[in-house]
Amino acid sequence: MVKVSIIVPTFNVEEYLVECMDSIVRQTLKEIEIICINDGSTDSSLKILQKYAANDSRIIIVDKENGGYGMAMNIGLDKATGEYIGIVEPDDFVPLNMYEDLYNVVKENELDFVKADFYRFMREKNGDMKLLYNHLDRADEDYNQVFNPSHTPLAIKYIMNTWSGIYRKAFLDQNQIRHNETPGASFQDNGFFFKTFVYAQRAMILDKPYYMNRRDNPNSSVNNPGKVYCMNVEYDYIRDFLMKDKESWERFKYIYSFKKYGNYIFTLGRIATHYRHEYVLRISAEFKRAMEQGEIDLGLFSAYEQGRIMLLIKEPETFYQSYSLGNAKERKLEKENKELKGSTTYKMGKIVMFIPIKIKKALKRLLRGKM
Repeated sequence: MVKVSIIVPTFNVEEYLVECMDSIVRQTLKEIEIICINDGSTDSSLKILQKYAANDSRIIIVDKENGGYGMAMNIGLDKATGEYIGIVEPDDFVPLNMYEDLYNVVKENELDFVKADFYRFMREKNGDMKLLYNHLDRADEDYNQVFNPSHTPLAIKYIMNTWSGIYRKAFLDQNQIRHNETPGASFQDNGFFFKTFVYAQRAMILDKPYYMNRRDNPNSSVNNPGKVYCMNVEYDYIRDFLMKDKESWERFKYIYSFKKYGNYIFTLGRIATHYRHEYVLRISAEFKRAMEQGEIDLGLFSAYEQGRIMLLIKEPETFYQSYSLGNAKERKLEKENKELKGSTTYKMGKIVMFIPIKIKKALKRLLRGKM
């Protein structure tokens, strides 16, 4: 019996694929199948996969024309025969005991899925690795206990990923949980993430890191400045499936808006500079509509985020100016190492935003409801 089917959606990753495949074929859990979807690679990725398949009968290769991440993943999900499903991005890798440990947890607790903490990493030119530990639950309150995701909307706050755990195949099939297949789009794991939480009855998160997520691949979708509206398309897709069931929509609509805001701000920082003005206007209109329709709970946001989201809704031009000024001034300070007069700073994660005093006052007025 195949205990875990591991899906590897592959496109032009020859530089990293050997490390990835070595980590999978050497798993201590031997009852696995490895489904590699070559999504139209033009480098030597297919040849690398074929070399591994020639020496390991557990490897299945699907060679197809490029159709995007969502389509590749869905082909893998449909072909999988394992009791559980794992996902490994081809530029990442996993420790050798990951799937045995996770499988033991899901069987012992009869789970729809389990997820674990993980590392993000980068490699220096000399081969040294920089690691950043990522806690799924930043509050450190919900680890190692069974919970019902379908009735726990706030669990959507956990760090979003689809690859740090495993999912019961029957659970995915029964609820028709698959990826969005918009051609050429990215971030199609967001919808899959939401669906698993909306439909799962029993799940667990573990406070032990396994998965190794690469952050130095220049070809990764998170580094592609040209895909401006992919995140918006994905969140339209998520909204559509949530609204098919009124109860699910009412339960998850606030956390949906919370997650959407965070990912839109991430996108604003990712896309090319000349797209940012039109992007701010687009997301301002989206959140203004959401606020008018009662889909935003400001209590989910920090005080700073509350001010920013209200500024985005009510004064998108001011929001854009503050964002642009912040990035420009930050670059200037890095070069000249001198103080920025007439402004103050805010920190949001690792991003420092330099905000003119007049805009800071506007933020305060918004928070007090005086705008």
